[in-house]
Amino acid sequence: MAFPNDPLDVRTEIQVAGAWTDVTADTYTRDPITIERGTADEASTSEPSKCTLTLNNRSGKYSPRNPLSPYYGLIGRNTPVRVSVPGTEAYLSLDGTTASYARTPDTATLDITGDIDIRVEATADWYAIRSQALIGKWISATNQRSYLLRIENGVLIFNWSATGAATLFASQPLPALPRRAALRATLDVDNGAGGYTVTLYWAASMNGPWTAIGGPLSGTPATSIYASTAPLEVAPIAATGVSPVRGRIHRAEVRSGIGGTVVASPDIRALPPGATGFTDSAGRGWTLAGAASISNRQYRFTGEISSWPPRWDVSGADVWVPIEAAGVTRKMGQGKKPFDSTLRRRIPSDPNLLAYWPMEDGSEATAAASPITGGRPLNTTGLEFGADDSLGGSSALPKLQTVASLAGTVPRSTRVGWQVEFVYYLPALPPVQTEIMRVKVAGSVMATAVVYASVSGIRVEARDADDAVIQFVLFTSPPAVAAFAGAWNRLAIYTADAGSGKTNLLARWLDVSSNIYYYAYTQFAAAMGAATGVSASWGSATEGMALGHLAVFDVPAASALPTAPPGSLVFSGADDGFNGESALSRLARLSSEEAATVDLSWTTGDTSYPSELLGPQRPATLLALLDAIADADGGIMHENRDRLGLTYRDRSSLYNQPTAIALSYTAKGEVPPPLEPVEDDQRVRNDVTITREGGSSGRSVVTDGPLSVQPPPAGVGLYDESVTLNLFSDGRAGQIAAWRTHLGTWDEARYPVITMWLHAAPHLTARVLAMDVGDRLAISNPPAWLPPGLIDQHIRGYTEVLGQFEWSLALNCTPAGPWEVGVVGDPVLGRVDTDGSKLAAPASATDTTLSVATTISSPWVTDPAEFPFEVRLGGEVVNVRSISGTSSPQSFYVDRARNGVAKSHTAGTDVRLATPTIVAL
Repeated sequence: MAFPNDPLDVRTEIQVAGAWTDVTADTYTRDPITIERGTADEASTSEPSKCTLTLNNRSGKYSPRNPLSPYYGLIGRNTPVRVSVPGTEAYLSLDGTTASYARTPDTATLDITGDIDIRVEATADWYAIRSQALIGKWISATNQRSYLLRIENGVLIFNWSATGAATLFASQPLPALPRRAALRATLDVDNGAGGYTVTLYWAASMNGPWTAIGGPLSGTPATSIYASTAPLEVAPIAATGVSPVRGRIHRAEVRSGIGGTVVASPDIRALPPGATGFTDSAGRGWTLAGAASISNRQYRFTGEISSWPPRWDVSGADVWVPIEAAGVTRKMGQGKKPFDSTLRRRIPSDPNLLAYWPMEDGSEATAAASPITGGRPLNTTGLEFGADDSLGGSSALPKLQTVASLAGTVPRSTRVGWQVEFVYYLPALPPVQTEIMRVKVAGSVMATAVVYASVSGIRVEARDADDAVIQFVLFTSPPAVAAFAGAWNRLAIYTADAGSGKTNLLARWLDVSSNIYYYAYTQFAAAMGAATGVSASWGSATEGMALGHLAVFDVPAASALPTAPPGSLVFSGADDGFNGESALSRLARLSSEEAATVDLSWTTGDTSYPSELLGPQRPATLLALLDAIADADGGIMHENRDRLGLTYRDRSSLYNQPTAIALSYTAKGEVPPPLEPVEDDQRVRNDVTITREGGSSGRSVVTDGPLSVQPPPAGVGLYDESVTLNLFSDGRAGQIAAWRTHLGTWDEARYPVITMWLHAAPHLTARVLAMDVGDRLAISNPPAWLPPGLIDQHIRGYTEVLGQFEWSLALNCTPAGPWEVGVVGDPVLGRVDTDGSKLAAPASATDTTLSVATTISSPWVTDPAEFPFEVRLGGEVVNVRSISGTSSPQSFYVDRARNGVAKSHTAGTDVRLATPTIVAL
C-alpha cells in the first residue's frame, strides 16, 4: 500500500457481457468514490449499501442508448459494479463452481497411505448450507478416493477411503470462527488400540496455536488411505454431492505423518497477482482453472447501477455520468409482491405432484383455483372462502357451511400408487360416521377410497366399481380418535405395495403443531391403481370445518410396513409455517429457496447461545422476512461487499467478541479529529413491551438507575417502546423486553462517529481491510478530559471515501459494553454483582483499606480463592486483594487507581463490580 506519497490504487469495474471490465481510467478523481454500508445506529434491519462515483462520458461510452458506444446493449439498469483497493497479500479466489480450482498432478509423495495431517487457511462462508470441499485427492465417479477436507452447514468433515470406493468420515461442529481462519485434520490410522483416531482443529492462521474441536474421534478397526490416481486439488471438483469452496484460499499443507513431512504446500500470499500457475515449496507444480485466479484486490463495494444519468456543462466539453450504485436490498425492496404461504410455496416443488388446490381464494370465490399450469379448478359448494386464518403455514382457508361439497379431476398418471393429502381443522367429531374425503381410483379393483370419522372411530374403506365395500378398517383407539379433531391436522390417504399382488390402503392424520400422528390401514388383493379424482359431500355434522391445500401425488409409500409414512413429505414443516424454526435455520432455508434472488451467508458466534426460535412464516416479501429474522434474533443484517448478497451476524456473534481494530489516541494518525462522545437520549429505552405475533406480550421497566423511568435527577423519565416480533414462545417476550431495556439503559456515552484516515496511518490498512459491520473497535489512552479506560465500541456501519490521495472512514458506533455477557467459571465475566453496597466511611485518595457496607444483598465473599477482582466506586476502579469480616460493614484491602483515577470518596459512594455479569439473552 503506497501511502501517503503515491496515489491510492482504486479500481472500478463494471460487468459487461458477464465479464468484469476495468473502467478505472474513466473514473474521475475530481470526485472521490464514496461508499456507505451498514446502519447509522443499532437498527437491525438491512439498509442498501451505496456507492457514488463519476464516469467520464465525453465519448458517449456510458450512455446505454448510444448505438456508437462499445457497450451498447450491454449496460443499463442494474449493471453490476465493484470497487476495490490492493490488499497487503495475494489469495486464491474461488467462485464455488466446478470450473474453479487449483490442481497439482498425482505423484507418489501425495499417495499417503498411513498417518496424514492436512491443513488449510481460508476466508469462506463457514456456516453456509452448501457442502464445500476445501482440499483433497478425491474423484467419486471412478472410485479414486483418498482424502478430503470439507465443510458443510457449520460442520468440519474429514473424509478418507481405504479402498477408493467405501468412504469413512469424522466430523465436528465448528466453533465461532473469524471470517479468516485455518482448519486442520489429522488421521492416526493405527492408534495402538486396534483402531484409528481423527482429530480436528482450528486456528486463527496456520501459524497456530491449534485448538482441538471437540475431542479425538476414534473408531475400529485400524484403517489406511487408498493411493488413488486423483490429483490433489484446492477446491476439489469431483466429490459427488460436494461443491468446491467459495471464497479465498490463503495457503494449505498436506503432510505425510502427523506433524510430518510436507508433501504439498500451496502458499498464495506472496504470489504475483494474475499468476496462472506456481510451484510450491514442496516442489509441487500447481495450475489454475476456470474462474480461479490469484489476486490481491480487496473489494470495498459490490452493487448494481440503477441509472445512468448523462450530465454535461454548458460548453459540452465536459460530459460525465454521476453513478449511484446500490446493494441488492435496494432492488429487493422495490415492487416485490409478498411471498405466498409456506404451503403454497412448498407443495408445487414436489416432482410427483399431479393436482393441487391451495383453497386460499378470496371471500367471493365460488371455486378453488389450481396454480398448476393447465390445472382445472376445484368445484365447490357451501364453502365460505377466506374464513379461517389460524394455520401458520397458510393464508386464509374456507370453512364448511351446513351443506357443502367439492369435486376435482386429477390427470391420469402412468405410474401406479398415489397419495392425497390436505390440512383441516374439524372442531368436533361427528356423532355418526361422516365422510371426510374420497378418492376416485382407476386401474384397480378399488374404484374409490373413503375416509370417515365419528366419535366411535376412524373408518377407512376400499370400494369397488359398484360402490360395494371390498375391505375396511374401523380404528377405535381413543387417543387416535380424539386426535382427529380439535386441532389443525394433516390427513394423508395413500397406498403402499404390500407385495404378492396386495395393496395397503392407509390413512394417516398428524397434528401439525406436535407432529404426533396416528394411522389406520386395510389391505386388499389388487393393484394400487392411480388416483383420478377427489370429492367429498358434507352435512351439518362437519359445519365449521376448515380445510385446504388439497394435493394429489402419483407416488405410493416407500415401504409396505403399516407404519410407513406417505411417499411425499412435502407438507412437513410447511404446514405450520415452520413454526419453531431457528433464526439461522430459516435463513438457510430461505437462501436455498431463493438462491436466484439473494446470496446469503451468516456469521455464527458462541454455539452455546442458540439463535432465536421463530413463529410461523407468514406471507411477506423476502426482505421483510429477512428483517423479521434479524429483529427477533437481535443480530445485524448487512450487505456483502465481495459479491451481491447479504451477510447476517447472529446475536451471539456480538457477545464477548475480540477487538478487531485496536487504536491508540496518542498514536500518530490513528484517531484523527473529530472524536466527540455524545450524551443524549437517542438510544434510551427504559420501558419496553414486546408482543409475540399472534400471542401475548412481556414488559420490562427499569425503575432504578441514572437512565430509569424515575424523574430527574433520579432517572431520565419515561422512554417507552412497543415492538411486535415473530417469536415462537410467549415466554421469550419478557426476556427480550428485558434485554432491550438493558441495551437501552446502558449508562455510557456513545461515539456516533469515529474517524480513521488510512492515508495518515497506512499501518492500519490490513486490519481495516479485514474489518466489517458488527466488529469491535477500541481506543486506548483517551485524552484526559474523557473518562479513563478504553473507548469500547461496536461498528454498526460506515462511510468510506476513496480519493486519489485520501482514504478515510467515518465509523458509526455504539457501545460494546452491554454485549459483554457472563461466562460461567470465568474469573471476570463469571462474577455476579452485588444488589447494593456503599462506602461505610469516607476514603482518601491514597487509602488502601476501604470500609464497605452492603445495603441489600449478602456480604461480599471472603474466600481467598475468589481474589483478586476489581470494583468501581465514584469513577475509580480499584483492585480488591482480600476482604475481611463476615457481616456489614466489611474491610476491603485494595490497590488504588487501576484505571488511572485516584480521588477521595465520601461515605455512601456506590460500590459495584467493575465488570459485573450480564445474563445473555
